[in-house]
Amino acid sequence: MQDINSAKQNLETAGFLNLEVDPSLDLFIEIENLKKEKKAIVLAHYYQDADIQDIADYIGDSLGLAQMAEKTDAEIIVFAGVHFMAETAKILNPHKKVLLPDLRAGCSLSDSAPPELFKRFKEKYADHTVITYVNCSAGMKALSDIICTSSNAEKIIESLPKDEKIIFAPDKNLGAYLNKKTNRNMVLWNGACMVHEIFSLEKITKLKIQHPNAKVIAHPECEEQVLAVADYIGSTTGLLKYSQQSDAKEFIVVTETGILHQMQKESPDKLFIPAPSNNGCACNDCPHMKLNTLEKLYLCMKYELPEITMDKELILAAKKPIQRMLEISAKYKL
Repeated sequence: MQDINSAKQNLETAGFLNLEVDPSLDLFIEIENLKKEKKAIVLAHYYQDADIQDIADYIGDSLGLAQMAEKTDAEIIVFAGVHFMAETAKILNPHKKVLLPDLRAGCSLSDSAPPELFKRFKEKYADHTVITYVNCSAGMKALSDIICTSSNAEKIIESLPKDEKIIFAPDKNLGAYLNKKTNRNMVLWNGACMVHEIFSLEKITKLKIQHPNAKVIAHPECEEQVLAVADYIGSTTGLLKYSQQSDAKEFIVVTETGILHQMQKESPDKLFIPAPSNNGCACNDCPHMKLNTLEKLYLCMKYELPEITMDKELILAAKKPIQRMLEISAKYKL
C-alpha cells in the first residue's frame, strides 16, 4: 500500500479514488472503525449498491438525506450518492467536511440544466417563481426560489397561490406530472433523467401479462406513457412504503434498481421485478450511482478525500431555496 501522503496526492491529482485495497480487510469492520475514529456519518441514497446501503447510518431519498444532513452532529459527512447530493450536504453544513467516494458520480438530470443557460431562460419569465427539483447543481439552486424533491413537490406547489406563475426545472416529466396533479400550467425546463427515460412500455406491458396480479409502481420522473400504466406513482420512499403496506405479493418496480434491496429486506415474502429498459438491459441502473463502491467508501473515509468544496457566496445563495423547502416540509410534516 502507498503511504498516506502519496495516496492523498494521487487522489487530488486524479479527482477520484483508484487506489488498491488490501483484499484481506473486512471493509464493513474497517468502515465502522473509521466512523468512530473520525466522528463520521455515512449517508446513502436508495440507489446505491446493497453493500453501501447495509453499512450506511442513514438510507433515504433526496428529501430524507437533506433533512438528515441538516441535523447531523457528525464532524464528517460521507455522502454515498451523486455530486449534487453531496453539494446539498455541504450547503447545509458549510463548516463541516463533506466527502464523496467518487467525484465522477454525477447526474444526467443535473447536467441537463446548465446554470448559465437556465439564467437566460429565467430572464424571459422574470415574474415567475422558480421551483427547482433537488436533482440539480448548486448553481441551479442559487437561481431558484424554492427547492423540492419528488416527495414534497406537490405540497410545495400547492402552498403557493393558484394564480402564481411558476417555472419548474429541470425535469420535464416530473413537471408535467405535477401540472396534472395540481391543475397548474407551470413553465417547464426541457430536462430529463436518463434512467427514467429509457423504460420500455412494451416490455412492462409484457411483464404485466406474465404477472397479472403484480402492481406497477413508478417514479414520477418516468415518461407519461409509462406513468399511465402504473398502479401507484410516488417518490422513492413512497414506492418503498407502498410496497410494504400493499396486500399485493408482486411488484413491477419502475425506477432505479437499487431500491429493490430495501424492498426485499422489508418484505422478504414479496416478489420485486425490475422494470426493463429499451436498451437491451434486463433492468435499469444509474451508471453514476453505481460508481461508488465499498472500496471507494473505505478509501474516502481513510484519506478524507475527495472533499466537496464550494465558494461561500454560492453556498449562501443556494441555501436560501433549500431552507424554504425544509421549512415547508416541516410545516406539512413531510
